[in-house]
Amino acid sequence: MLIPLLTHSVQAGFPSPAESDIESHLSLDDYLIEHKAATLFVRVKGLSMVEAGIIENDILIVDRSLNPRQGDFVIACLNNEYTLKLFHLEKNKIWLLPANPHFSRIELKPHSDNFIMGVVSGVVRKIR
Repeated sequence: MLIPLLTHSVQAGFPSPAESDIESHLSLDDYLIEHKAATLFVRVKGLSMVEAGIIENDILIVDRSLNPRQGDFVIACLNNEYTLKLFHLEKNKIWLLPANPHFSRIELKPHSDNFIMGVVSGVVRKIR
């Protein structure tokens, strides 16, 4: 579904746009999802990332085709459970960092059954 993208910013209110005010049409699928075959949604549960602005019930767009880079949000599988953390590489060690001081960082050790499942490429939150 293509939705019009206006050429003007909106400060308040939303009057009916004239056709000349439409910059282009934008598909949310195309805008939010780069690799459709490798992408899935995950709902957030818990509070470990609240200081990063990711809260419970947010929907994460997870791209399994991307390699994690420093500072990416990633979904990791630890002991058969999935967790959302920040990817941090330090002295050849991979750390999974929370964004909440009440949670501990986790080392992702090589040669274990734990792994990075995907990189978060977007967050969707309904506000109503």
